[in-house]
Amino acid sequence: MKENTTSKIVELDDLDEVPPLTAEFFAHAVHRVGLKPVGKKMKINITLDPDIVAWYKAKAGGRGYQTLMNAALREAMRGSEIIETVRQVIREELHPA
Repeated sequence: MKENTTSKIVELDDLDEVPPLTAEFFAHAVHRVGLKPVGKKMKINITLDPDIVAWYKAKAGGRGYQTLMNAALREAMRGSEIIETVRQVIREELHPA
């Protein structure tokens, strides 16, 4: 092991000092991937047309189609935000001074 690492090797005798893992401990836990916090996803039930699901599954190769759907929805949200911003700017410009 490198000397400059921050990891500590735990000896078996030290395990008695580990606090119990309670529900409160896990409530404050943050799920991370590559040290970056991962947002929690919400599980919902939604009814979609079969051709839409088939198209996304085909595009994703079977797995990951929900991720593609999520990305498409996020892109639609951003597009909507841009349209609203442009509309607001036009209203402000057309408003008589």
